[in-house]
Amino acid sequence: MQRLIYYTIYPVLWSISKLPWRLFYGLSSCIYYLVYYIIRYRRKTVTANLTLVFPEKNTSEINRIRKAFYKHMCDMFLEMIKSISITKEEMLERFRVTNIEDFHALEKENKSIVVLMGHYASYEWSSAIDLLSINPCVGIYKKVRNPYFDKMVHRIRGRFSARLIESHDVVRTISQDIKKGDICSYGMIADQSPKIWNAKYWTDFMGVTVPVFLGASLIARKFDLTVLYLQINKKKRGYYEATFVPIKKEDNTSNDRFYYIKAYLRLLENQIKEKPEYYLWTHKRWKHRNAEKPNKAIVD
Repeated sequence: MQRLIYYTIYPVLWSISKLPWRLFYGLSSCIYYLVYYIIRYRRKTVTANLTLVFPEKNTSEINRIRKAFYKHMCDMFLEMIKSISITKEEMLERFRVTNIEDFHALEKENKSIVVLMGHYASYEWSSAIDLLSINPCVGIYKKVRNPYFDKMVHRIRGRFSARLIESHDVVRTISQDIKKGDICSYGMIADQSPKIWNAKYWTDFMGVTVPVFLGASLIARKFDLTVLYLQINKKKRGYYEATFVPIKKEDNTSNDRFYYIKAYLRLLENQIKEKPEYYLWTHKRWKHRNAEKPNKAIVD
């Protein structure tokens, strides 16, 4: 059945990816109308999330952000489909990196790098960095249940030579890379909500105390990696601009072992507060905010 689903849907996705840009975004606008007004996909979740983290905003402001978010979400997910066939030239034109020379300088320091991202703007098109980097890029991802679509994800994200590893295999893979002397850049999205039974650390995110994944902090400390935040801004429809922001170990004056993740969250928060419509509000990011903390959980 999974194979049938894949071979039924993939030709449609491929055809969409080949549409000229004007028709492509015209289709996105049609999908927005369907998703927002007819299907009303997760509108209650989005409204609840926005109301929770922006209590100072009135109903009119919340509705404006919500509509703008759904328009962006439809663009973003179609852009993921566009990645099936987008050319290198198109990718580099539409996803620009402002300080790639600074990134190259860090790559030459003979030390691996972890690049932290959020579900903000176009995290999928960050694969454009694979075309610009000196060292190999490695994407950390969660496996798709359908094995055929999982292979498609590998093919799309690996089109520009990036290697993909599953999240549960990160420590072993980085350890092996270091033993082999391989210097890599590891990209990961770090703003997901962990399972409540695995929620070991709670801290403030957008004014709400929630559990956060510690993987990025633990990996950076364990392997002494350089830590960067990839700040992605949407300039206009279909065009993005990214900047590498260092999260420096020497700035951690109190030797806080959770420093990296807290600094990352503050950087992501600043972007969300400035342009909230580009964050992925359909995620139930704050679902555990009132949950009972597991034993030995740390609350900051």
